[in-house]
Amino acid sequence: MTTIAQAEPVWVTVGVDTHRDVHVAGARDQLGRRIGTTLIPTTPTGYQQLLDRARHLGQITAFGTRGTGCYGAGLARYLRGEGYRVIEVNRPDRATRRRKGKSDPVDADARTVQAGDATGTPKAGTGTVEMLRVLRVARQTALKARTQATNALRALLVTAPAELREPLRGLSKTTLPRAAVALDPGPGRLGSPTAATMPAMRSLGQRHAALTAEISALETQVNRLLTKHATPLLAQFGVGPDSASALLLAAGDNPQRLHSEAAFAALCGASPVEASSGKTSRHRRNRGGDRRANAALYRIVIVRLRWHQPTKDYMARRIAEGKTTKEAIRCLKRYVAREVFTVLNQMTKANQTTAA
Repeated sequence: MTTIAQAEPVWVTVGVDTHRDVHVAGARDQLGRRIGTTLIPTTPTGYQQLLDRARHLGQITAFGTRGTGCYGAGLARYLRGEGYRVIEVNRPDRATRRRKGKSDPVDADARTVQAGDATGTPKAGTGTVEMLRVLRVARQTALKARTQATNALRALLVTAPAELREPLRGLSKTTLPRAAVALDPGPGRLGSPTAATMPAMRSLGQRHAALTAEISALETQVNRLLTKHATPLLAQFGVGPDSASALLLAAGDNPQRLHSEAAFAALCGASPVEASSGKTSRHRRNRGGDRRANAALYRIVIVRLRWHQPTKDYMARRIAEGKTTKEAIRCLKRYVAREVFTVLNQMTKANQTTAA
């Protein structure tokens, strides 16, 4: 009896190189052979086209996507919504670029996913943390603009005529904008430098006041979100709204993507990095990671060193053992990262229980 061998199923892994207006996707089978390349627009219709073409090639195992926090955020959300596994992929190594050059098909390579070199789960970007992120972006840009307005106002004061400069000399950066708003250039044409400087300074003062009101409104919304969704984190000693926001942004809406507290510490740049070679065995500080989260850990440690007795005792003990102050602070940042990671997991489990 003759048996007819059935064709083996094709397992497809798709790599995507993301751009602002178009994405380039390349698919490989389970043997690592390239079986297709396509170009899609960055629209829901384009995302569906990519999914349809990948399904036509075989059974989809995963999507390896670059820039899931930027140009690829929309595609990553769409694919996760369809139930597919999405993995964050870094750019190709430099040796590959030297051999094959720089091109979108090379960047859209799925072999790092197949080899297990790329295993990072992207941030979900669909919950409270995403709301905090967009509010913080608006607040940070408003803070920068207010600082620019203050600097411009003080620079104008330096070169202003004496009759205008002397009454405002010595005012602080908070009182000077209010005094500038009160300036009254009066009616008429600009007939002197003083008459031109007064409306300029008044305009900058009004801009400063408007930006201050905008920052206050944004901070109110941020605090409302944190009070509603991150009360356990705010309850930790030394954790304020700004530090809590930075740590939440580092972890994302899905902190379960981080497999351990050591991974979270590395993400925040608070883990030692091995720098051993030959007979030398040592570690150096981590200069990478999310620097805003790292700064948040530092602020928490500084507050605890001032007001938290167990932290003071730990610092004294480590100094007695021969550690420097900087080394002891790095150890404390690592402890705070472990504590924060535990709280984040507890919050996630509580939210899942509430949703169920």
